[in-house]
Amino acid sequence: MTKTLLVTGAAGHLGRRVLHHLLDTLTVPAGRIVATSRKPEALADIAARGVTVRAADFDDRGSLEKAFAGVGRLLLISTDTLDRPGVRLAQHKTAVAAAETAGVSHVVYTSMPGPETSLVLFAPDHLGTEQALAASAIPGWTVLRNHWYFENLAQALPAAIASGHWYSADGNRGSADISRDDLARAAATVLAGSESGKHVYTLSGPQALTRAEIAQKVGAALGQSISVVPVTVDALVAGMVAHGVPEPVARVFASFDANTAAGNFETVTDDSFKLTGTPPQSFDAWLAENKGMFSKGH
Repeated sequence: MTKTLLVTGAAGHLGRRVLHHLLDTLTVPAGRIVATSRKPEALADIAARGVTVRAADFDDRGSLEKAFAGVGRLLLISTDTLDRPGVRLAQHKTAVAAAETAGVSHVVYTSMPGPETSLVLFAPDHLGTEQALAASAIPGWTVLRNHWYFENLAQALPAAIASGHWYSADGNRGSADISRDDLARAAATVLAGSESGKHVYTLSGPQALTRAEIAQKVGAALGQSISVVPVTVDALVAGMVAHGVPEPVARVFASFDANTAAGNFETVTDDSFKLTGTPPQSFDAWLAENKGMFSKGH
């Protein structure tokens, strides 16, 4: 049983990169891997490689228990249900309970930095999931407190590039962001490893950058000027709402700025390197490979 590894949310961006590292970096035999999704048909290419694909619905405990049957180690990727307060935590608790019932020996969970004190509005979802794992009878678990992805800049930067102004409430404090691929490599390594017991790691990039520093680097890469305009959190929310972002979503995004301004995202750790033996990619190196996502017409 313990040889079988399962990845939830396998059709998502992070899940697919985890599968890539399991299969191609760590060369785990496809027959040992189970990939789950609400839409298993989206994983046809993965099934073609010999990976077992199962349907799993986080709103249906029975489907999770069936999907988790016979699994030794499980990666629980946090769900994307952010539009209904409380639902994501309920989904995660259901998954933890299903893993316990199915006899999973070790759960790896993707959390966030410092959920106990974070100002990010969905931090309680992560804290509650960590607490559910700690209260469960699952023999072992590893919490990966993942910093914000570099790739998430694609949500905010295109508008800033178009206007030349990036409105920010980060208080000119840094955020130690990291590439999604480095987080996927770490998750795959822990999942495929033999670590037992209960552990918490915080995975950051190699440096904490302010928005002004990011704007300078991106602007230089694209050959244009991006000016960071300091605003309050409330003004940031109002600006997003004026551009069509639903207010609850705008408040979630703005809470990241508030958390950054409080200094809660700027701690750099070497946990990613300790887990994988590979230094996490710098923002400069990542930008050189990915600046096309910010170019006009992308």
